[in-house]
Amino acid sequence: MNAASNLEFAEVATSRAPEVPRGGRKESGSAGSRETADDGEGLRVPTEEELSSLRRVSGEIPAIAFSVAFVEMCERFSYYGTTAVFVNFIQQPLPQGSNTGAGFTGQSGALDMGQRASTGLTTFNQFWAYLMPLFGAYVAEKYWGRFKTIQYSVLFALVGHVILIISAIPPVVIHPKTAIGVFTLGLVIMGVGTGGFKSNISPLIAEQCKETKICVKITKRSLWGLLEKGGEEVIMDPAVTISRVYLYFYMMINLGSLLGSVSMVWAEKYVGFWLSYTLPTAMLAICPLVMWACKSRYLLTEPGGAVLSKAVKLWFLAITDKWSWNPLKFRRNVKAPGFWDPVRPSQLDISKPTWMDFEDSWVDEVRRGLLACKVFLWYPIYWLAYNQMSNNLTSQAATLKLNGIPNDIVSNFNPISVMIFIPFMDFIVYPSLRKMHFNFTPIKRIATGFALASFSMIAATVTQSYIYKTNPCGKSTSTCRDSRGNHIGSPISVWVQIVPYGLIGFSEIMASVTALEYAYTKAPTSMRSTVTAIALFMSAISAAVAQALVALSEDPLLVWNYAAVAVVSALGGIWFWLSNRSIDREEDTLNNLSLGKILAREKEAADNEQEQQFGILSNGETV
Repeated sequence: MNAASNLEFAEVATSRAPEVPRGGRKESGSAGSRETADDGEGLRVPTEEELSSLRRVSGEIPAIAFSVAFVEMCERFSYYGTTAVFVNFIQQPLPQGSNTGAGFTGQSGALDMGQRASTGLTTFNQFWAYLMPLFGAYVAEKYWGRFKTIQYSVLFALVGHVILIISAIPPVVIHPKTAIGVFTLGLVIMGVGTGGFKSNISPLIAEQCKETKICVKITKRSLWGLLEKGGEEVIMDPAVTISRVYLYFYMMINLGSLLGSVSMVWAEKYVGFWLSYTLPTAMLAICPLVMWACKSRYLLTEPGGAVLSKAVKLWFLAITDKWSWNPLKFRRNVKAPGFWDPVRPSQLDISKPTWMDFEDSWVDEVRRGLLACKVFLWYPIYWLAYNQMSNNLTSQAATLKLNGIPNDIVSNFNPISVMIFIPFMDFIVYPSLRKMHFNFTPIKRIATGFALASFSMIAATVTQSYIYKTNPCGKSTSTCRDSRGNHIGSPISVWVQIVPYGLIGFSEIMASVTALEYAYTKAPTSMRSTVTAIALFMSAISAAVAQALVALSEDPLLVWNYAAVAVVSALGGIWFWLSNRSIDREEDTLNNLSLGKILAREKEAADNEQEQQFGILSNGETV
């Protein structure tokens, strides 16, 4: 650990304490007397003893943040409503006599390209949509800012959605080779817009929270004393606030996913795929309207210029004399205490390069951001299990007893479980753990998410095994048909899939929500979109890895597919914890680093302010 991050947490917290006018009072703590500020409303810097003994609570979530969550819900409605029907559109044949793909009482379909093709294209979509956030983050943080980038990304995604509609209209869908070409083009364009949106909407909602400094406050009585009795000294922890923001942000993601998926699957079944692509397009068009209406109330961050390049140059400067072709030696060098000290501007003094126009504390922020990226490197293993929902589990549902339920509506067990578990975790589990002074840190939650994902795949493995045992065609279930061409499924009820979908949903709260939270709280303040994009990019890497498993995504190898993912998730979770438990011990210190300033930006802002003041003075006669 370097010199700056080795400071006592309470001293770091002091540097982030609420600024107060005059005065203060002395309090004795476990480490002796300290000056603690009081703002007149019971808010003050906590002592070391209070940090370890007082319950931690969330600050207020501003109402304007929910408009951002609503925009995310609309975008997710459009994305998941569209992608929910991809598997049937690609894999299943056009029903006899149909030119829309609607199956009515039978199976909906269009292009008849088989399960391997559907898995390959849906996996590509996953890769592309989560590669593009890197581009969106770069544009936002160097040129446009988050708000403008989100608006243009939505417009780009709308173009992609319109092209998808064209691929599904009756004159086109009856020609599979033409339809697949148009469909693929729409997929690519939609992915560019989706990526630019995703990397910026997530930081935008958390930036609306104004309480950013840890402090002690007195609770107020709420809901007749049922939620809070009042009069208790607690620690208002911004990390808890951000965690709650992302819990409900993720709930809105899943609400959009649920509404979009359910309604579009029924539209596919009884009208056709063209309607399943049209309605999400209309929903997406709401997003820019809402954001323009609320723009004046948003807290917006200006683009920071070449911030990413400064961070990259800083890293290469730091490893200049630490590099070794021996990976073990290089790892030891990087993890050595004081690794970052030689590249602090104060240490280099007059020998520092011209691009080093930032304070020492920004170096600590970069270190923290890199630690977050190290954590995210493990996520491709987690997403391997999660991604089974978008293809193989949907195909598995088609081989079970459906009783008239569309096979691609069953995946909505997942968002339903997420929406049930989030309030349960927020109002019962997390508060109870905090009362017991158990710090359920992000690293612990992520490790738990890996375990739950593994259990989900174990459930899928067992289900697939019994499908093979009970289907009349044995291990050829996906192609098993009677003399009339109707599909013959296993007698096992499709409701058995509640288990894998529910476990995956629970794991998302532990791993996926925490990734958004971790990216925001650990990134340098000027690079939040970039670190969020890196977290999202791990899903793209996972999709690329999943291409290697496409060969297992058909009968009779599906048991091996699910079993392999279950084992990889379990081993990955164990290795993740062993590798990152040292970061876990730094959690409070990392959350409360002093904010680093890029001096060139500070000077530019000051110059702009002076120019504006000069303009007012030179043109105004009443001043």
